[in-house]
Amino acid sequence: MTLEILTPEKKLYSGDVYGVQLPGIDGSFEILDMHAPIVGALKQGTLKVLKDKNSFDHFTIQGGFVEMLNNKATVLVEGARPVDL
Repeated sequence: MTLEILTPEKKLYSGDVYGVQLPGIDGSFEILDMHAPIVGALKQGTLKVLKDKNSFDHFTIQGGFVEMLNNKATVLVEGARPVDL
């Protein structure tokens, strides 16, 4: 699937991924390849990009939304920054 992480200032991430773990307002959830269409609200927390089954990127995000449609996940957040673990 394709993932884009967008802030008002810039595109923070764009690429093909295995999935993404998100901090939803009602709890964390995961979107994987070929997920059904969904729109969800996000709270401040850590977003985990699953590049493949063994490779990950982490971002700290502020509140926002995610939309999954036609195997493309778009994350719109007020602010985000990469986290080095």
